[in-house]
Amino acid sequence: MEPGSGPAEPSTPEVTAVPRQRWRLILSRDAAPQALTGRDLIAAWEAALDVSGLPLHRAIGKSRARIALGAPVPAAIALERELADIVLTELCPTWVVREGLAGAVPAGWHLIDIEDVWLGAPALAGQIAAADYRIELGDVDAEAIAQTATEILACASLPRERMKAGASVQYDLRPLLVDAAVVDAGPPVAMRTRTRFDPVLGTGRPEEVVAAIAEAAGADLVIGEVVRERLILADDLDG
Repeated sequence: MEPGSGPAEPSTPEVTAVPRQRWRLILSRDAAPQALTGRDLIAAWEAALDVSGLPLHRAIGKSRARIALGAPVPAAIALERELADIVLTELCPTWVVREGLAGAVPAGWHLIDIEDVWLGAPALAGQIAAADYRIELGDVDAEAIAQTATEILACASLPRERMKAGASVQYDLRPLLVDAAVVDAGPPVAMRTRTRFDPVLGTGRPEEVVAAIAEAAGADLVIGEVVRERLILADDLDG
């Protein structure tokens, strides 16, 4: 320390406004071959939210507001009722939040509704238990597909393989499969499948369900349009 200089001033810790309100966004997204996913999608959402004018909560050291998506967003397919949470530092009425978000969504996304949820509720991602998918299969035998779907639901196990980190991994699809049924005899035939999100076992994917049905039916099934219709919270899974 130089002569005559006083003691160093203590550094002031960086502070951020206290979270006051949590809003759940119900969203849809158009199908797009080059749709953003992962970190690129989060960055696009944060940039879009910056123009909302809402008092968005920002973590210490972060210049942009954080959005919490309910589940990883798959590439390309259409999404009908995705869930995401944002946190505000002020209490705002519904109309203010809705108006602020009206033009603050990335390209291809649409705001369907908003819900004021308890600020202290568990993180959204931890509440997601399952998802519904609608899958088009083209001009195939709807009755045979429906029968096979019923049969695989009666199985105790459905051994499958999937690629993970460049290697083939064996797993059991059955614990991840809640339901599968033909919902439109077509053509094209459309089926709906509900698969689980499990923190240990992973996520049941719609294409894996179709592959299991194709194998059991001895049929060559070609997947057409796939839509994730909605994410399902654990409290609503049996509803």
